[in-house]
Amino acid sequence: FKARDGLAVHGYLTRPRGVAGALPMVVMPHGGPFGIFDAWQYDSDAQMLAAAGYAVMQVNYRGSGNYGLAFQKAGARQWGGTMQDDLTDATRWAIEQGHADRAKICIYGASYGAYAALMGVAKEPSLYRCAAGYVGVYDLPMMQRETGRKRRSLGNWSRDWVGDDMAALAAVSPNRMAERIKVPVFLAAGGEDEVAPVEHTRMMEAALKKAGVPVESLYYDTEGHGFYTEPHQREYYGKLLTFLSRHLGGDTAK
Repeated sequence: FKARDGLAVHGYLTRPRGVAGALPMVVMPHGGPFGIFDAWQYDSDAQMLAAAGYAVMQVNYRGSGNYGLAFQKAGARQWGGTMQDDLTDATRWAIEQGHADRAKICIYGASYGAYAALMGVAKEPSLYRCAAGYVGVYDLPMMQRETGRKRRSLGNWSRDWVGDDMAALAAVSPNRMAERIKVPVFLAAGGEDEVAPVEHTRMMEAALKKAGVPVESLYYDTEGHGFYTEPHQREYYGKLLTFLSRHLGGDTAK
């Protein structure tokens, strides 16, 4: 599809087998974000969601890999900006094409995808019915300070790709925009996460509660950047499907 500024953006739409018409949809932005991309291959989350009755939209927004250096560089310093607009435009495309029920759309992602999910409902409060963020970062100034402390070269890279204007980054940090979020949120994080420290999720949860936004959360102290023990995975995905079912109407875990 064409983004609002004319840029060609690609992605993948997964639909439940044999079901026609507009469906409840989950928009699922990938993590990274830079250089990472969704591909035409098996994706366990997409298949799980399709099996539960949802259309699943995966968007290779600008900044993603696999589409050339210029496309990747187009995402530089665009957290909350044109990278986010690409997700919005993809969602509206799916509605216009008759794939998505405009009244039943949720946005869900992990890591950067979690940031994009919460930013999506802050920036477009009438487009989505709910949001789910898994092992996410939600305060960009804090993220930049953490990155700079870890290693100077990593800090330089992050400055070039994410930005170094702390006021501008604060303005696109979901935990500082909680009052703009009007839909229920589900958050999950690991206490040993060194990529997206759990403090991001705890701050996001606290901000949502202060703003009166319905929020559910799940924490595992012994998990890191993702849940890898089977009992934790079962509980997490069970809660995620229950959350989505409550707001979009799909199936819960069997």
